[in-house]
Amino acid sequence: MARLIRALLMLALLTPALAQAAIEVREFDDPVMRDRFESLTATLRCPKCQNQAIDDSDSPIAGDMRQRVFEQLQAGRSDKEILDFMVSRFGDYVLYNPRLEGRTLLLWGLPAALVLGGGLLVALLVRARRRASASRLSVEERARLDALLEREDDR
Repeated sequence: MARLIRALLMLALLTPALAQAAIEVREFDDPVMRDRFESLTATLRCPKCQNQAIDDSDSPIAGDMRQRVFEQLQAGRSDKEILDFMVSRFGDYVLYNPRLEGRTLLLWGLPAALVLGGGLLVALLVRARRRASASRLSVEERARLDALLEREDDR
């Protein structure tokens, strides 16, 4: 029993040290530089976590990417240069918003084409139903409907 208590006490004492070891501390002299760092790390996707930004990921590769972004900011590189470096190293996948290039036109154009195509399909279906419902009336029904409409207009 005493061993169990000692083991739990040691674990309780080591837990804050382990948690603090996982916290990355980066000091910025300029608040603009800190904002750029936060913006860049929020726009880069973790290659391991897939749909998680590197600023939110705990994976080792995301930590490495954050460190690279920090180092390049300290070296005076522009945001575009940093993003180009990350794309050259990890591919276009690391960008949440891929660049508009020849090979990404389908990616950018497909959603718009699908929305336009869906709208056109709905319009054609509505038009076809209107025509079908109007042509279903017999001659007698059409005459009765016209008579009712004339009565309504007279009122």
